[in-house]
Amino acid sequence: MRYFYLHGFASSAVSRKARFFTERLKEHGIRLEALDLAPDFENLTITGQKAIIHEAVNGEPAVLIGSSLGGYLAGLYAARHPQLVDRVVLLAPAFDFYYLWERELGPIKLREWKEKGTMPVYHFGQDRQASIGYQLMEDALRFPGFPDFHQPCLLFHGLKDEAVPFSASADFVASHLDSAHLIPLHSGHELTDVLNEIWKASANFLLAPSVSSPFGYVRL
Repeated sequence: MRYFYLHGFASSAVSRKARFFTERLKEHGIRLEALDLAPDFENLTITGQKAIIHEAVNGEPAVLIGSSLGGYLAGLYAARHPQLVDRVVLLAPAFDFYYLWERELGPIKLREWKEKGTMPVYHFGQDRQASIGYQLMEDALRFPGFPDFHQPCLLFHGLKDEAVPFSASADFVASHLDSAHLIPLHSGHELTDVLNEIWKASANFLLAPSVSSPFGYVRL
């Protein structure tokens, strides 16, 4: 079983959450592979990121830990490859990705982005302003807002999240009661202030050789 961490938008494979899970799993003899999902940030697409995940997984059984956009990608990949993905941990997943951006930007800024072709955003992983191409939005329309996967899924979401509404995760779990379990946290989108709580609730779930249901492995 291989373990992968999928970072969020404008983040990196060495983010605080990636390093936290790497250290915790290493204590138990498990190597976490944190993927760089945006080597060419300006030309980023959902399709391209999924291809990076697929190449890394390389046909082997996998556990995915995904944050924000990485959580959405983990869901998409799990839905497309149920034979490869054993279980999933999602941290404030950016479900309904296209419409999140559409609502956040509004019609005027969205039109300007489309007309100009690129838009400046702050890249937290690089600690600088960077350009993102509109092809990200065009490509995102090709994918469902809520991936339909049924592998065991442990989902964490902050009740004070202002980037991705808590209701998105609640709606997903409501339609996947057979396999998904949602743990609300008193935190915002980043969840970096509750990492120890997340580990306490997810350790058994992550460390199990294989699981058929998340609920027996969650310690609340």
